[in-house]
Amino acid sequence: MADKVYRASTTAPVNIAVVKYWGKRDSKLNLPTNSSLSVTLSQADLRTLTTASCSASYPASQGDSLLLNGEPSDIAGARTQACFRELRTRREALEAADPSLPQLSTMPLRLVSENNFPTAAGLASSAAGFAALVRAIANLYELPASPSELSLIARQGSGSACRSLFGGYVAWRMGDAADGSDSMADQVAEASHWPDMRALILVVSAAKKGVSSTSGMQQTVATSGLFQERIAKVVPQNMAAMEKAIAERDFASFAEVTMRDSNSFHATCADTYPPIFYMNDVSRAAIRAVEQINAAAGRTVAAYTFDAGPNAVIYYLEKDTEAVVGTLYHVLGGEVGGWKSTVVQGLKPSISLDEGVAGILKAGVSRVILTGVGEGPLKSEEYLVAQDGSPAKR
Repeated sequence: MADKVYRASTTAPVNIAVVKYWGKRDSKLNLPTNSSLSVTLSQADLRTLTTASCSASYPASQGDSLLLNGEPSDIAGARTQACFRELRTRREALEAADPSLPQLSTMPLRLVSENNFPTAAGLASSAAGFAALVRAIANLYELPASPSELSLIARQGSGSACRSLFGGYVAWRMGDAADGSDSMADQVAEASHWPDMRALILVVSAAKKGVSSTSGMQQTVATSGLFQERIAKVVPQNMAAMEKAIAERDFASFAEVTMRDSNSFHATCADTYPPIFYMNDVSRAAIRAVEQINAAAGRTVAAYTFDAGPNAVIYYLEKDTEAVVGTLYHVLGGEVGGWKSTVVQGLKPSISLDEGVAGILKAGVSRVILTGVGEGPLKSEEYLVAQDGSPAKR
């Protein structure tokens, strides 16, 4: 069976942090300067599907390869190589303990991966991507590793990827150990603990961002005075308040911490020298829209957050769909794609935004994504590599 192709497929979700990771204390090991916390989003709307395969028939001279959204992807980088090396080492240990196992660790890997959303658009594509890559290879190698153990490996590929190995509400503990052995993710609460959490993403621009997260972080750590205050005081307080809000399903507290933490993160970017601006006029109009919706509702029904990009992620509870989604659907209307008829049907706009804010949003939002809290990686019977080792025809 020298030509046998071994395959395993998995899907992995996107996560959007409500307490942000920004800054590394060790860039080689991808160790963060602070802990973070995120909501895992539903894979029905945002997911990466990855098939990992290996075979003795794959030419050793070609080495490992990755096809991402139909294009060859560079895997020579130190981060990807660190993930491969760690996973192979774990497989080698299994093979050493049981010589009857096929020697998969010696075979070249062929990976094929597809996202159902734009890559590098500030939609945490690297988080889903590395989580899927690590989980798929772990499944291929039949590793007995827990999601937390695998998060140690995924973290080396992309920091926020460690949180995409769980569903629901997930913390990445920064850890103290110099070798990173305690810098891993754990689940704060399952999706079923607070299942009515929803997210409306306003995609402002699907273009690649001007300053990559990696170089942006390094600049901030080196030059921002506000950043030191953020990691020493702001984030530890926000982590504690956020875990309490999730445990108690207290949306008003969840929302306030989410918005304050987003503001704090972007303030440190502006305090970087030279300053970094991930948000633009459309992002700021989205903030004003959320403030106007909350004021009109007479309570906090929506919370904005922005990662290293201009897209607004607006969290709300299902019971407040009319106030949040109804208002923005009325402003953006049918010209913008992504609305789900099951969600927007019959919504009456009871809140009107001021004309300036509405005009900027109308001109600047290219599409929306309606989603909610969801599960972690799932094994899939859908293979992107055919049984002969070639990319599957789709």
